[in-house]
Amino acid sequence: MNKLLRLFLLSGMVAILAQLTTACHNQRSAQESEKSSNLPVAQDVERDQRQRQSELMESAQVGRSADSVIQNFSNRGLRPQASMPLSGSPNAALKAVPSSSIPAAKRMPLLTTQPAIPEVSNRENYSPIDENAFQRVKHNPLSTFAIDVDTASYSNLRRFLNNGQLPPTDAIRIEELINYFNYDYPEPESDRPFSITTEISQAPWNPTHQLVHIGIQGEKMAIEDLPPSNLVFLLDVSGSMNSPNKLPLLKDAFRMLVNELREEDQVSIVVYAGAAGVVLPPTPGNQKDKILTAIENLNAGGSTAGGAGIQLAYKLAQNNFIKSGNNRVILATDGDFNVGVSSDTELVKLIEQKRKKGVFLTVLGFGTGNLQDSKMEKIANKGNGNYAYLDNELEAKKVLVNEIGATLLTIAKDVKIQVEFNPAKVQGYRLIGYENRRIKDEDFNDDTKDAGELGAGHTVTALYEIIPVGAKTNVKLPDIDPLKYQSNAASSNNSKELMQVKLRYKDPDGNTSQLLTYPLVDKAVKLNDASDNFKFSAAVASFGMVLRDSPYKGKASFDQALTLAKESEGVDLEGYRAEFIDLVESAEEIGSRE
Repeated sequence: MNKLLRLFLLSGMVAILAQLTTACHNQRSAQESEKSSNLPVAQDVERDQRQRQSELMESAQVGRSADSVIQNFSNRGLRPQASMPLSGSPNAALKAVPSSSIPAAKRMPLLTTQPAIPEVSNRENYSPIDENAFQRVKHNPLSTFAIDVDTASYSNLRRFLNNGQLPPTDAIRIEELINYFNYDYPEPESDRPFSITTEISQAPWNPTHQLVHIGIQGEKMAIEDLPPSNLVFLLDVSGSMNSPNKLPLLKDAFRMLVNELREEDQVSIVVYAGAAGVVLPPTPGNQKDKILTAIENLNAGGSTAGGAGIQLAYKLAQNNFIKSGNNRVILATDGDFNVGVSSDTELVKLIEQKRKKGVFLTVLGFGTGNLQDSKMEKIANKGNGNYAYLDNELEAKKVLVNEIGATLLTIAKDVKIQVEFNPAKVQGYRLIGYENRRIKDEDFNDDTKDAGELGAGHTVTALYEIIPVGAKTNVKLPDIDPLKYQSNAASSNNSKELMQVKLRYKDPDGNTSQLLTYPLVDKAVKLNDASDNFKFSAAVASFGMVLRDSPYKGKASFDQALTLAKESEGVDLEGYRAEFIDLVESAEEIGSRE
């Protein structure tokens, strides 16, 4: 009896367990079925969103109406993420609405792109700088280089110091620090587009050496006298620009520029992220509301098809070319190009091809942590243009408002300088900065070789440190064995000239260079009696050498730079020289803590 009872109870427990197992299985199957049934729908939505993005890009480039793309999505029963007016067809015209009147919640992105890709910490990139060494005149009497009007290194340095850090050594290009400032050079008097000023005095960091100051002043032009501009704004809206000091600052900067435009100017806007597209066709500069609305609607996200964007921008600029006007692409980016044409070599070739057609390039850098400084400087140099770094709104105003003529209008191109030193007066010399602007001596007379560009109102300054014959120096000059068949004697003439400065340049639309020649004679001017131009440029050079810990800095120090700068601050209407003094003091404080 007990045996039968145990069997009955055991069979009941087995039945209960079987029911529980079946119920669990059914529940799991239902969940998996529900998940499975939902998956295709999610995939379809994602696929359709990607398709919508592709079609929106296509509509911008080939003139297809954005309205038709949105209608296509409506026919599929899907709601697009955002509807937006795109250029390229009459049906897609933007309504002129002041950007300030658009509620933040209703501002739609002009481009719907993939989510922002997180940046890797500190991806900034700078080209290594091998500082110019002293040369012995009897072996190397010529020094040849192209001018450089870039200023990015100074504002980038300021960004580091304002963040409590000393900048990386290779971020400091001394010529860009010097050329950030305007100097009181005389205006051109002849039919030349610029004047040239020279001065010689003691080198502050080595009193037994001399410092040679060469200054160029470009012809200044009022905004109303500038030729009509055909501008293409090429704006990076990729994920790496999704930062307060990038896209928002970019928008502020271009609003300033738009406010300076005239009716005869025209603006187009090309953006690039995962792909490139036109978001504003050529629009007269007096239709500011339309242009500002397009800028206001920009959002960041996706990868960086920089090469495709550059190609599209140049094509648009060429199609709307203004003869005898200012035709220019203005690229605004943190410098990251990681889709399509991305290598430095490919980009340089592309830019070199386009500049020959009369479209020049301005590059504006933004942001921290991802700044591709070396790439932006390189393409600006090869694109007959200039490179500036915007770290705040005041810098944007300086570049795009106060110096708009210099930024936008080139008055002389392929400007080269060649200096010949007299071995009877000078035993050694060193060009301070311009390391990546040096060119071969034989290329000075070769008009096919590219060089630097000078904008309206630009000033360019170059400094040589020289060692006079007979001066005591601790600099070891390079030497070679005496030559058997060449004369090793110093020049026997009685010339008092230390050196001769030669300059070549072309008109903006010319192909043949013109030559200017200037001899320099030492007038034995003491440092205390030197001009403010001389002393302030020397202060900036001294500051740069200390920050670089240059092997040629001699007795240069932050205190020396401060003293020289305070002595030569002069009339400083915009406050740039006063700010320099503050930065030197900040650098000294930061350096004392490290």
